[in-house]
Amino acid sequence: MWRSREPRFDVASAISMGARSYQEDAITSDFLVGADSGFVVVADGMGGHAAGDVASKLVLTTVYSELKFHYADVDAFEADAHRILGEIAQKANASIRERIALVPETKGMGSTLVVPIINENRLYWLSIGDSPLYRLRNGKLTQLNADHSLAPQIDMMAKAGMLSPEAAQNHPDRNCLVSALMGGKIAKIDCPEKPEQLQTGDILLCGSDGMQVLPDAQIERLLNKYRRKRASEIAENLLDEVLKADDPQQDNVSFCVIKINDAKASPREDRALLRRRATQQVELLTRLAEEPGTAA
Repeated sequence: MWRSREPRFDVASAISMGARSYQEDAITSDFLVGADSGFVVVADGMGGHAAGDVASKLVLTTVYSELKFHYADVDAFEADAHRILGEIAQKANASIRERIALVPETKGMGSTLVVPIINENRLYWLSIGDSPLYRLRNGKLTQLNADHSLAPQIDMMAKAGMLSPEAAQNHPDRNCLVSALMGGKIAKIDCPEKPEQLQTGDILLCGSDGMQVLPDAQIERLLNKYRRKRASEIAENLLDEVLKADDPQQDNVSFCVIKINDAKASPREDRALLRRRATQQVELLTRLAEEPGTAA
């Protein structure tokens, strides 16, 4: 267990409706002070008022509850993370399918999903859609997850000289999704089989695509500028910059900042020993409870 005046993972989230009249983003984080693990869930709904917001809430609550269940035994989760996260994606998708069957007028609603999951220095993620997961390391910003929209293909066309950079950046189909949770078959899921190794000083940033009103270069500059501040101050400054952009078409925006203040990992044998001791304690308490005359 991490013990310090500074939290091992310094985490803060922000959310805004932007220029929209309703909120279709849903976000939550689960990092306990003193814990060596935690996760964030971001769901960006689509489908209009009273549909996109329902989709994002269904996805968030399903994923959150499933992760809390599986993360009760972190070692067991890590041993089979890829399969578990794939099943969680399918359950989130099923929650939308069941809602559409119950309320047919919501057909067409859906949600993106990005879920960074950390244990000590190991980062797993589940990602469907175009909600980005960034890492700042040594001053350089990198998007870790795949972008399931047409943007990558349009950018490739620009690099090949088929489009000008300006035409690519303003292409009307740029934000069209090629994968999302909509109750049918999930076209693409980004869920690496092996975790990404984190380093002390890394900053993770995940959120809905509304934050991408800021170019990557500007996000990188802001994270570097405020990297020594608390996560709450970084989040506040990022949100201020999004709102200062004053985009009349500004989408909902939600994001979470995670500062990695310590990336040391416990030796595997230490974790196995702690797990065996915990199991032995549970077995002992169970035996005592079952003995005749033992007080409850």
